Amino acid sequence: MKKKILISTGGSGGHVIPATIFYDHLKKNFDVFFCSDKRGSKFLNFNKYPIKIINTPKLKLNIFTLPFNLVKIFLLTVKALMFLKKKKINILISTGGYMSLPLCLAAKFINIDIYLFEPNMVLGRANKLFLKFSKKIFCYSNNIKNFPSKFLKKIVLIESLLREEFYSVKNHNNTNIKNQINLLIIGGSQGAKVFDSTLKNTILDLSKKYKLKVIHQTNFLNYKHLKEFYNKNNIINVIFDFDENILKNIKGANLAITRAGASTLSELTFLNIPFLAIPFLAAKDNHQYENALLYKEKNCCWLLKQDELNQESLSKILHNIIEKHDDYLEKKNNMKKFSYQNTWNKINQKLISVINEN
Repeated sequence: MKKKILISTGGSGGHVIPATIFYDHLKKNFDVFFCSDKRGSKFLNFNKYPIKIINTPKLKLNIFTLPFNLVKIFLLTVKALMFLKKKKINILISTGGYMSLPLCLAAKFINIDIYLFEPNMVLGRANKLFLKFSKKIFCYSNNIKNFPSKFLKKIVLIESLLREEFYSVKNHNNTNIKNQINLLIIGGSQGAKVFDSTLKNTILDLSKKYKLKVIHQTNFLNYKHLKEFYNKNNIINVIFDFDENILKNIKGANLAITRAGASTLSELTFLNIPFLAIPFLAAKDNHQYENALLYKEKNCCWLLKQDELNQESLSKILHNIIEKHDDYLEKKNNMKKFSYQNTWNKINQKLISVINEN
């Protein structure tokens, strides 16, 4: 009889997309179920994944709302407990975040094996809370900040999780930056208003000097005014929202400006698209900066702090990138070295092997 696995996720695309990749890796060998909150469900295809919604509230340190939220989490934990028993779940895989609390609590209560996933270079708070009770934690590095040394043996190192279709374009020969700049702008699953406003004048300046195409990921609220701006200034453009099919929009890029979510940086590196990382300033425990720093130290990217972002600093960096072509090519080469061992089969075998150990 196949083991029954529940994958818990929710919140942002940074949590949900890796959860779908776990599902795709494990679905042939196990009976796999999916649980998300309402926020995360908007990134999911309900026709593809068997989804259960458990909508966990954010826990804010507010004397008026905290008691209500704690009661709600208790009730959701009871709901999670009933679901786990009904489906006879053997294993819970949590991709982290506050939305994992009810399921992890319920799994601990009835002694279901818990596996955690931490793609960032800073240990998430929910993962830190349940690390003691977990069997293993899947990570991309064993040098994660805030990781308790007594639990280091629980780390299982894996290559970066990528959607299966990414492997079909590994050797995509994107346009050389000297001939045309296909500039990809990624604001993350929530969009980035600062990107949509601060970047416009710099992009306009670039379009007057170089052959430029802009591929801009934003949220639907900013779509119209960005489209009007690019069209008005005769800049070839593709505007798109965050979705499962992001690959079709990014595979032709040869330079990117991006937030520093772990999944996005992994995807750009795998596709050998050099990027300027501008980490989200408000990311918990500054984990986006630490993510970007890893690639910066491998000489795979450029890094600019958001509080240093302005038209002058951005223009200077981008012009240097374009003009110093040897540096650009060196980063592409370092990306190839960084990700050459990443194959679907290698990750697939590692995940299945670890889960089948017990």
